[in-house]
This record gives sequence, structure tokens and C-alpha cells, in this order.
Amino acid sequence: MLARPSLVAATLAALPCLSNALVYPDCVNGPLAKNLVCNTKASDADRAAALVAAMNITEKLAQLVDDAPGVPRLGLAPYEWWQEALHGVAGSPGVNYSRNGGPFSYATSFPQPILTSAAFDDQLVLDIATIISTEARAFSNVGRTQLDFFTPNINGYRDPRWGRGQETPGEDVYHTQRYTKNLLIGLEGGVDPPIKKVIATCKHFAGYDLEQNVFAPNIYNRFGYNAFINTQDLAEYYLPPFQQCARDSRVGSMMCSYNAINGIPACANGYLLNTIARDHWNWTDRQQYITSDCNAIIDISSNHNYTATSSEATAISLIEGTDQICQVGPTTNQTGAYADGLLTEAVVDLALRRQYEGLITAGYFDPASEVPYRAYTWDNVNTPQAQALALQAAQEGIVMLKNDGTLPLSVGSKKVAMIGFWANATGQLQGDYAGPPPYVHNPVYAAQQRGINYVYATGPIKQALTPNISEPALAAAESADVIFYFGGIDNSIEVEGLDRVNITWPDSQIALIEQLAALGKPLVIAQLGTMIDNTAWLQSKNISAILWAGYPSQDGGTAVLDIITGKVAPAGRLPITQYPAAYVSEVVPTDQSLRPSSSSPGRTYKWYDGAVQPFGYGLHYTKFVAKFSSSGHHGWGGYGGASYDIAQFQHSYNTAYPDLATGISVDIEVYNAGKVTSDFVALAFVAGKHGPQPYPIKELAGYNRFKAIEPGCSQSTTLDITLGSLARRDVNGNLVLYPGDYSILLDVPTQATYNFKLTGRAWTLDNWPQPPADPTGNCSYCVPQTDLTSPPSGQ
Repeated sequence: MLARPSLVAATLAALPCLSNALVYPDCVNGPLAKNLVCNTKASDADRAAALVAAMNITEKLAQLVDDAPGVPRLGLAPYEWWQEALHGVAGSPGVNYSRNGGPFSYATSFPQPILTSAAFDDQLVLDIATIISTEARAFSNVGRTQLDFFTPNINGYRDPRWGRGQETPGEDVYHTQRYTKNLLIGLEGGVDPPIKKVIATCKHFAGYDLEQNVFAPNIYNRFGYNAFINTQDLAEYYLPPFQQCARDSRVGSMMCSYNAINGIPACANGYLLNTIARDHWNWTDRQQYITSDCNAIIDISSNHNYTATSSEATAISLIEGTDQICQVGPTTNQTGAYADGLLTEAVVDLALRRQYEGLITAGYFDPASEVPYRAYTWDNVNTPQAQALALQAAQEGIVMLKNDGTLPLSVGSKKVAMIGFWANATGQLQGDYAGPPPYVHNPVYAAQQRGINYVYATGPIKQALTPNISEPALAAAESADVIFYFGGIDNSIEVEGLDRVNITWPDSQIALIEQLAALGKPLVIAQLGTMIDNTAWLQSKNISAILWAGYPSQDGGTAVLDIITGKVAPAGRLPITQYPAAYVSEVVPTDQSLRPSSSSPGRTYKWYDGAVQPFGYGLHYTKFVAKFSSSGHHGWGGYGGASYDIAQFQHSYNTAYPDLATGISVDIEVYNAGKVTSDFVALAFVAGKHGPQPYPIKELAGYNRFKAIEPGCSQSTTLDITLGSLARRDVNGNLVLYPGDYSILLDVPTQATYNFKLTGRAWTLDNWPQPPADPTGNCSYCVPQTDLTSPPSGQ
């Protein structure tokens, strides 16, 4: 329900002056009133073109950066294009929180995407994004933020050392695509709505999944890194999430990344930005724009040494498809690029038309009466619904990795030792890209609210285990009946700009946990952060249970105690592989290839078969039996059996994007054979020997989260497996539906298998655009048609 519009004016009057506050153009009495941009009956493209045509070249060049100064003579106010909203409206140049408490001093902080994605709940993702965009609009209505946001981060979490993996939905392409689809619906207000709620920006396009090695920063860092990716891996793994954004969800914006791909910086890579995104994916219907990552344009000359000067870097990025320059500190030289004849006014005009058409789609130039989101106020922020959803997201995402029967635990009169650095943590629970939350309910707070008899002692993160830490912890544990240890890793170990060098528990925490385990009391470990090797704790008889809680944010402590005490049953599944510690010595982070080779054991569950605990793993408080129901498995149009003719699919799906069509459908049934009501995530994988070798182990092709299955009861659903999920990419990146033997594997570990065949001739669903040939033969500009699975020496 919308708050009363009169509250907007009252709230605005109470706010201090904001230097970069959102100011809507005056389309009634201002200088733009007679410009076509203010005519809501004109097309978006014509409106944007009219605005740009009213500017002179000096004014145009000035608007190309994220902190655009506006054009005072036209009544066009300054506009900051850089806002963040990864898991809630977040601190960024364009977001201004009140520093004095009260209205607009905080926003709802949801769990980091890596934990939310572990719920495998599409509706949850959509609901979270809907609340984030509602709160963003409320902030914008009082001038505290603009209308576009640099979110989501959808790069694949291919290497466990990557410091920003916490920001992503995980390692699986299909899962990331579905997460992205639902997130964008919630953020932008629908599928290509007439007025976007906010403009979302899919990042980082593309091949960005590396920060910096703290021990060897000169060997690689993200600002000058050159990612060597062969065409097959590019089309199969690195780009499908962006295809979802551009081709299928028609997102308003994408962000090109710091790194180069095969010698060409991403923000100057016409093959990536134009050939693939705009031409192949037809991402031009509403002149969507591409922004650079912040300082990525400067990096073209200063770190990649791809051009000699910043003027040349600016010119080539705009010519090759970047529209907006985000910058911090060092500034680009678009004026010099134009003065030197490197940049034409036509190129500048196209970039600006794309940007302003984006603002037009968000109603920036429309009357407030025609934009329903303009009525949102502080009453729409941190609502009871938002608070409940933040808690639900943390509860649904938590994954139980071990349980010897100790959980769920009825605390009752027991004395509980609550030990570890995140037992009483605050901001650490949020992870990165967060704004001030309304509150942080950590485990200690949650224990207090429940009236639990507890004793608290902190623990180390990565610092040495000194007696002043270990002695209070052991004393607390010795005095208690049961021990809850809250540890793991945080942003001091993994974050933007900082990759991990190992994937083990910090030594000091290992030492403390071993001392606690030696007491022989029930010991429950709740781990913060992304995946670390739990082998020792899984094997130890003195470790009762392990929960993975990611970055659970504002109500994380409540959520984890809800799971421990059985108020909520765990049903989350790992969205990433838990690799053994030795994995980091078996493959270098700069090896971008996915398939196993002489230099790599393979990456992600699709190719790697040595996990400590695999993608999709998760335990429950009850026993579930999942099976394919007797009603069977059927292809499109009613023909069925264990064999399907590819020609029949081809005849039935004569569409532009046949990969989105349903290939086969499988009916599944889940029965709760235990004694606890619980959710259950059904995961369906495709496996088989078809297409080019090597064959993947399996690949996620469908999932559904069943809610609250009661003991002795069943729930059923139909999972539609698309032709795209059945098809595979060949060495040239083409998506091909091959004849051969197929299996659908249900659950992790597999509980049921459905085998079938595809017969007939292979059908190419997507002809992938090939990189341009290199006329010089030295690969200084283009990609040679060879297998670039590993970088040359020194990269």
C-alpha cells in the first residue's frame, strides 16, 4: 500500500541540503518544458534524442561520467549514476543516509546473495528484490538516492579463493540465471515494464572472478589482468548469466569489467559489447546502456597498456560500445579525446541517448502523478514485511553440513557456552556492499531474547590464539553443558580487492576448536563466510554438528538459533563446492578453463569430482524420499516414452530462442518419512554421454523448493527441462542438441534416475558469433582460433 503523497513534501522539508540529491526535471515550467523529452506520448528513443540534441558538445562531453554535472541552462540537474543495492540499499556515492538517526538513516539488510541463493527459492529472491527497489524509490523521493543501481553481481564463482564470491549466487550457471531472472523482475518492477522501478545493472561483463593475491600482488590483480578464455568456456560458463540479463530479461544496464579477455580490455572489447550483447542478443530495443566499472577506462592505458594515453582509452571504449565512464580519483579525458579527433560527436550522442533513454524508462522526465513509485515514503522502509523476509531468507539459506543427532537441541535448563568472533558480531554479519541496517541481531542477542542461560566468550578470526582469548573461551566451555562455536571467515579474509591464498580454517580457530572438542561436550559449529575445508570437523566424533550460515545479515543470529533449537528446520543446499584444502595447489587462480586437464583437476561440480561436500549438499531434521512419480516423464506435445526425436522438437519450436523451450518434463514426488515438518529442495541434474568429450559429470537443469512438508505427507511438482539445459556447447561455442544417452538425476546424493535417449540429427539451437580473425597472426588484437586454456608465463 502506498504511503500518503503529502508525507513526501513534509519529509523533504525536514532534510538537510544534499549536494548530489536527486532533482527531477521541471517539465511544466522549466527550460525543458517544450523539449520533446518531456512529452510522455513520444517514443523513449525520440525523447532521449531530443534532450541530447539540445546540448552543445561541451555539455555533452561533461555528461559522460558517473558524476554527471547536468546542464543548468536546460534545467538538467547533476546526476550521480553510481548507486549500490546488492542485498539492500547500500553505501555508495549516490546514496545518502541521514547521519542523525530517524528517517532514512538505514535500510533493510538482507543476507548476502551467496546465502540467499542457498535457499533455491525463486519467489524469495523476487520478494527480496521487490522490497529493495521499494526502499530505493522511497530514498529517491526525498533526494537520497538516484534511480539506477550497480547490481547484481552475476559472475560465476569458479574459484573458491575469489574474494567477491560472497556477492554472487554461486558457481552454477543455471541457478545463477534463475536467480538473476527473478531478482531483475523485483528490482525493475516486472519484465520490461512500461516504467522501470529502478534501473538494474548486471555486472561484471565479463570473465571477472579474480581480485589480487596478497602475497604476490604483482603477479596478478584485477585492474590489469588478462583472462585467457576459449570460446567454448566463454559461451558455456562466463556469458550465460549476462545472456539472461540482456537477451531474456532486457535489463536496463550492464557493467563492463576491469579485466581484459584474450588481450582486449572488456570496456574496449567490441566483440563482447556489440557483437555479442547488442547484435547477437538483440539488446537494443530500449537503447540500454553499458557503464564501465569504476576506473576501468583509465586502466585501459595505465594498467593494460592497451593504449598509450587516457584520451585514446576513453575514445576506444566509447567507440567499441561503452556508454558511461565511472571514475574514482583519476579522471578520464573525453574532452581531449574529442579535441584530438579521436572521438566524434556521433559516438558521444549515441552513448548519451542510451543513458538518457534509461532514465526515461524509469520515469525521470514524467509527471509524478504518472509514476506510482513517486509516492513511496519512509513508511515503506523497514516494514514488518521486510523484517520478516530478511529473517526468512537467512533461515532458508542456512545449510546443515553435519549432525550426529544432537540437533535440533532443546536448550531448556542447559547452560550454553557461546564462543567465537561472530557470536556477538555486528557489521561482519552483513558482508560487503551493505548499508546501515535497522538492527543487527547476533547469536548473543538471540539467546538473550529466548532467555537462554548462556556464557559468552569471543574467539580469534585470523590473529594468533593468545591466552587472553583461549582461557576465557575454555572457562566458558567448561562451565557449560553444550558449546556453540561461531567462527569461520569474514571480510578481513575475503572481500573485494582481496583473494584468499588458502581455503582452510584459520590456524588460530583450528587450535581453539580442537581445545573445545577435547572437552567431550556437545559442540555445534556455525560457520560464517563462504566455503572452507571442514574435513577435520566432519571426521571428528567430538564435533556434533556443523551449520553454514554465509553472511546472514541483520537477523542472522536469530536465524541460526532458530535452526539449532528446531524452531525452523534446515533445508538450504550448498550453492558452491566445498573443496579440499589441497585444491589451491592443484590449479592456479589464473587458469580460466573449466574442464580437467594436465594442469587442472577441473572447476565446479560439473567437472570436479573430489569435493569434501558437493554443490547441492544439505541435511535435514527428517528423512525425505524423492522419486519420479508414476505419472511419468513426457516430452512436449504429449509424445513420451524413453526416446525423443530431435526432429520433432525442431519442428515444434521454430522460434528465435528455442533453447528456452521445454524439452522434456519430469514429474517428481517428495515424501516426508520422518517426524519433523520441513522444506525440501528438489534438485534435478542432466548427465549422459552426448556431445563433445569430455562429458560433464552432471549439470543442474531444474529445481523446486517444497514448503513445509508434514511427516507422512507428500508433495509433487513438474520440473520442465529446457532444450537449452539438454544441449551442450561445442568448441566454437555453438549450442547444440545432440543425439545420445541422457539421464535426469534427482537430489544430492542421487535418489532417483530417469534415463532416456534423443535420436536423429543434431540441432544447433544457437550459432555463436566467432571472434574476429587476427590479420597479423600475433594475437595482439584478436583471439586466435586455438585453445587458450592457460595464460602464458608470467600472467
